Amino acid sequence: MSSQFLAFPDDFVWGAATSAYQIEGAWDEGGKGESIWDRFAHTPGSILDGSTGDVACDHYHRWSGDVALMKELGLKAYRFSVSWPRILPSGRGKVNQAGLDFYSRLVDGLLEAGIEPFPTLYHWDLPQSLQNEGGWASRSTAEAFAEYADIVSRHLGDRVKHWITHNEPWTVTVMGHQNGSHAPGLRDYPTALKVSHHLLLSHGWAVPVLRRNSPGAEIGIALVLFPLVPGPSNTGVLPVFRKFDGYFNRWFLDPLYGRRYPADVVADHIEAGHLPPDGLTFVEPGDLEAIAAPTDFLGVNYYCPVILRSEVPLESENEPLILLYPGPEYEYTNMGMMVYPDGLRQLLNRVHFEYQPGKIYITENGASYSDGPDRDGRVQDQRRLKFLRDHLASAHRAIECGVPLAGYFVWSLMDNFEWNFGYAQRFGIVWVDYGTQQRIPKDSGLWYKQVIAENGFAMPG
Repeated sequence: MSSQFLAFPDDFVWGAATSAYQIEGAWDEGGKGESIWDRFAHTPGSILDGSTGDVACDHYHRWSGDVALMKELGLKAYRFSVSWPRILPSGRGKVNQAGLDFYSRLVDGLLEAGIEPFPTLYHWDLPQSLQNEGGWASRSTAEAFAEYADIVSRHLGDRVKHWITHNEPWTVTVMGHQNGSHAPGLRDYPTALKVSHHLLLSHGWAVPVLRRNSPGAEIGIALVLFPLVPGPSNTGVLPVFRKFDGYFNRWFLDPLYGRRYPADVVADHIEAGHLPPDGLTFVEPGDLEAIAAPTDFLGVNYYCPVILRSEVPLESENEPLILLYPGPEYEYTNMGMMVYPDGLRQLLNRVHFEYQPGKIYITENGASYSDGPDRDGRVQDQRRLKFLRDHLASAHRAIECGVPLAGYFVWSLMDNFEWNFGYAQRFGIVWVDYGTQQRIPKDSGLWYKQVIAENGFAMPG
């Protein structure tokens, strides 16, 4: 059986991704303020295994060794997030110089290792002091974000050439404010819709700030997006498709690309009582123009599809979202996500042909499998290796279709604190022993190193 070598474009960016709260630890060190995730994780019953991110992977103290590990793996880029309360402990006002210095050292270390830094300004760790004032439900938080973006980019903009404003505003909106499974743990649909707008508005306000402070840099936002696939019983599924696509995808894509909020989804929310009869009362003149500020790329986070059946309603105000899968004949990760590689091709094609971003990066893609070291210290995570290989093959097919895919960031560089699951899920291509903080590259990581070195891989025939 012959194999086919899938070669990627010469300038393709190969990277890995993490976020501050999930790996840094040092939650109350170096002048850092409390974040909503510090508060949430310290609240009994919030985290599946009762853990916190207080120590996590101790990256705050071990960053230089982690950069050396990235270099050993051959990474060309590293997507990390900046902890807002590490820079501005109160969310605005007084700057914590020690926090800025930490990220400055990290950026310098990455560049010295030949690794391009891709910082994300907001990966969910809002300063608790801003939450006390209303959080993202308050327009003033969007103003504070623009101030924060200004401070960070003035300090790092001479060296950073790629900026991501927000990671997954859908997750912040739905899981943080609608079903309460993420910080700050609210369950209020009208508040969630207001939050979604202020997240997008803060992105729009930050774009010109980043352009001013980091001339020539590429700027974008990272969205988690879902291809929608008809299930086994798909009679009458089109109305459900429209509703779920608006809820997951178009609510964020449309305003970012100058199409305003989708009118059909606004009508759905008015009918459901999530919005008043006069609709988007929190949208002020100029907001939609700000949100549609031109960007250089779109970051796409892809994990799994949503399988639709005609009897599935749009989730109610206080119920968690239920994703229905077609059956046991499909493979699932340890986190219960359906493995559906072709969904990545479908998603990339849809985004490219419908919205025409100048460039796309896959800013997150990965799988949770719990394989640990064997008696020889090797982590034989063959399921993850196959997951990555099949998804990269799907990305390669999208490139052949004309999608301007510029890079791929595997989620995640290393096992870490997986939000409300705590340490019960492992996404890393590097194993972390949380007791000793030992790092062991898994077989998937060693395979990825070879992919990077060869700028492609052989796909079994």
